[in-house]
Amino acid sequence: MAELAWEVARHLPYLRRYARAILGDRMRGDASVRACLERLLPWAAELDTDAVKLQLYRTLHHFWSEAADGVPEREPIPTLVENQAIVAARVGHLSPTKRQILVLTALEGFTLAEAATVVGISVAAAQALLDQAKEEMRSQRASRILIIEDEPVIALDIAATVRQSGHTVVGIASTHRDAVKVAGKETPELILADIQLADDSSGLEAVQEILRDRYVPVVFITAFPERLLTGARPEPTFLITKPFDTDTLRVSISQALSVGMVEHLALQ
Repeated sequence: MAELAWEVARHLPYLRRYARAILGDRMRGDASVRACLERLLPWAAELDTDAVKLQLYRTLHHFWSEAADGVPEREPIPTLVENQAIVAARVGHLSPTKRQILVLTALEGFTLAEAATVVGISVAAAQALLDQAKEEMRSQRASRILIIEDEPVIALDIAATVRQSGHTVVGIASTHRDAVKVAGKETPELILADIQLADDSSGLEAVQEILRDRYVPVVFITAFPERLLTGARPEPTFLITKPFDTDTLRVSISQALSVGMVEHLALQ
């Protein structure tokens, strides 16, 4: 049982990352993960230790599906802060199944077959949806992106990926002060931010200052994601891990912009 608990704890930060990215909201994502864990508790003794990751993500999707159908198998989780219908609406509007397949394979490291199992469809259907999601990502509206990164080589690598994805880099900042200055002048539509900056300032704090004036979706980049995926305090919604590959960055940008567009319309 101790081994099972360790396996669950090992995957929890990334389950939170996934739920936040799909729902586009940290609090709703973390609430869904809590619901997922409470669903699993009665059957903990029956869980396969070698397949914990797959079972966790599958249970999360099962909860979302129940919420969408409006027919939960048992009473709603008392500790869940969000109504099931609200969670389901965000899944439906922000991330249809094709987006979920894309994020599962590109960000969470699932094979296509595993991703298909998670969302409950055939591998052939998953492949078709993945192709649609990639085409949708390629045709996404070009956006203005600010990069906050203190390592020149990494910053240039990020900038190259941003431009290759059809977006515009409005500036590269390496300190808190520069980031706020560039954001005020260039009005970015998305921010890619490192956590620790050159002058020992915080990328998180720089972003918080920028967001005081307006809503901008943000993707944080860090070598220590577990520190920002605890569910215990205000943490980022979108987060990727250093080192990252080009596909991971592209999908993260696409998902954040997709969610950001819905949020922007909701605020108008």
